[in-house]
Amino acid sequence: MIDFCACQRFSWKFPLPALLAAMCALPLPAPSQSGSGVVDIVKPDSPKQEAPASSQQAQAPGSSAASNGAKPSEPTDPKARKTFADAIAWEKQRDYHAALADYRKANKQDGGHCWECLRRAYALSIKFDAYKDSVDIARDILPTAQTDKEKAQAHFLLAMALQTEGATEKKQPLFNESSSEFKTCLDLDPKLSRARFHWGVTLAHLNQDDAARAQFTAFLDQDRNDPSLHERAERLIDRIELARATMAPPFIATTLDGREISMDSLAGKVVLIDFWATWCGPCREALPHVRRIAQKFDGQPLVVLSISLDSDEAKWKDFVEKNSMTWLQVRDGGFNGKVATKFGVNAIPATFSIDADGVLEDQHVGDADIEGKLKKLVARAAEAPTHMSTPTLQSRDSGAPAVQP
Repeated sequence: MIDFCACQRFSWKFPLPALLAAMCALPLPAPSQSGSGVVDIVKPDSPKQEAPASSQQAQAPGSSAASNGAKPSEPTDPKARKTFADAIAWEKQRDYHAALADYRKANKQDGGHCWECLRRAYALSIKFDAYKDSVDIARDILPTAQTDKEKAQAHFLLAMALQTEGATEKKQPLFNESSSEFKTCLDLDPKLSRARFHWGVTLAHLNQDDAARAQFTAFLDQDRNDPSLHERAERLIDRIELARATMAPPFIATTLDGREISMDSLAGKVVLIDFWATWCGPCREALPHVRRIAQKFDGQPLVVLSISLDSDEAKWKDFVEKNSMTWLQVRDGGFNGKVATKFGVNAIPATFSIDADGVLEDQHVGDADIEGKLKKLVARAAEAPTHMSTPTLQSRDSGAPAVQP
């Protein structure tokens, strides 16, 4: 059963990536397209509203963690175990605020040393942009770390939370503290290469451009695990001002024809990313609009990238072929897909317009006025001589020629 949500129709300006989580989830009959060309949205199935797990489901008083299957990082106190189980139940029902509150409560009930409670709470606070909670939770994590490697990870989480709050609140002292935390992190674990990339971003916000470039360079020299950030680091070294902008998250994905595409490989072109699925009625209704955009801007500096949340690959391929979806197609597999997660997608159809520099412009939900916005971005891209390089799709087969999108 698909839940349809008849919410207010509007578009959101970044940076507020988690606002989709706040949408309503009222089950309605299949929606129809309005006269304005705006469609309703579809959310993932949600379970029936049930009470959180009972104490009998969580842990009987006096029983040990081992006896009820608790992992070493989970709470052992009976009350904390119950609250922890409640939090998991709320999270499954996507009541993230209730889940966050209970994870934090469980940690306190467990004496403040429940790593799993704090880890889950931190992840949720990031998910719906509760950056102040992120900072507080990260500070709570610090005392639980034992080894230098664990301490480095804890300082990294705090540095990232402070960076996010600093960017949102536009407060330099937060960036100063973030920079200090990144330094401590790397002093404890010099091999944590991604900390160098993110430290570079913090330093750029502090207008310490040479120091930022040094960290991006060090990241490229050291990192072997995060290729999606390599192109981004190279771009930021060349254009450090982009490190202070709200950039589209970097990602690498494979297109339907087996070629790899990355966000930064599309530099120089406006990008319209459309998240959809074959089982989404509103998405099917919006398809002619997406096709019209792809055709209208053909030959201009604009790329349309449709990212499907279908889990059934065969059904997706068949739908794309039958509907002549000749523009770039990627399958992400669901709302928990790597790309959908990075963009904070919790409802579809959802589209993101990104300028030629890779800066996020708008997030739209069934926005009929998107063509006018894209026209302005394309005109700006065409007039910028420094952004006229032609991005390419890199084939998995290194011997095969690159293909222009």
